[in-house]
Amino acid sequence: MLRWQGTVVLVFQPAEEGGGGAKVMVDSGYLENVKAIFGLHVSPERPLGQVYSRSGTLMAGSGFFEAVITGKGGHAAIPQHSIDPILAASNVVVSLQHLVSREADPLDSQVVTVAKFQGGGAFNVIPDAVNIGGTFRAFSKETFMQLKQRIEEVVVGQATVHRCNATVEFSSKDKPFYPVTINDAGLHKFFQKVAGSVVGQNNNNVKEMSPFTGAEDFSFYQEVIPGYFYFIGMKNEKNEKPESLHSPFFQFNEEVLPYGAAMHASLAATYLLESQSHKDEL
Repeated sequence: MLRWQGTVVLVFQPAEEGGGGAKVMVDSGYLENVKAIFGLHVSPERPLGQVYSRSGTLMAGSGFFEAVITGKGGHAAIPQHSIDPILAASNVVVSLQHLVSREADPLDSQVVTVAKFQGGGAFNVIPDAVNIGGTFRAFSKETFMQLKQRIEEVVVGQATVHRCNATVEFSSKDKPFYPVTINDAGLHKFFQKVAGSVVGQNNNNVKEMSPFTGAEDFSFYQEVIPGYFYFIGMKNEKNEKPESLHSPFFQFNEEVLPYGAAMHASLAATYLLESQSHKDEL
């Protein structure tokens, strides 16, 4: 009979989406004695029961930014008496796209997206200010911090060109920057072995995936202990066009639950068993 010794910690963290709940868990000291950590995420467009991951860089580091561009409001019929923040903000948005297309190494994937643009409420009134915001992402800390610096420089500089003032704020305590998600190389080999025994390596159900620019606060755990994050397919064949994960029409396929439970239980049990065997050998 196989016996293992050790403790399995189940992490029920808050605020995974944008709030950085994993950082709160790390800062609270709940994982101080944990030797390795595993996390999984469902994938609605991939076949049911197949698992996907890779060694090394898996997902990008990410952050949010918000800027207020202030001019001088007035009537749209006499724009010469105003300082138009909408025009300034429009040039800011275009210039921010050049950070990736003209300043970034094409082989060093980066993203800058402005997804928020608010200003004015009437057809014939130039507003006093415009508020824009978005996200930026990169696969290394150095590139990420360079993007942060250039975003602020571009926003302030373009606003000045158009006679406006600008202030830029980045991720706050409530929305911290997410580090790059990097899977431990040793745990990758371990994962492949366990996943092969659970979902079937011979059935081609254990897949390698490419890095992508989504972000995951699981990366906070990986900064302090070896960690491994993977995806598991939950495609419902009856649903020809599954909605994306963040859609309000997303439908969870409960048939994936036995696969996910078996994967996580096997990863924990096998890790404890191999750790105990290693101690016995010593």
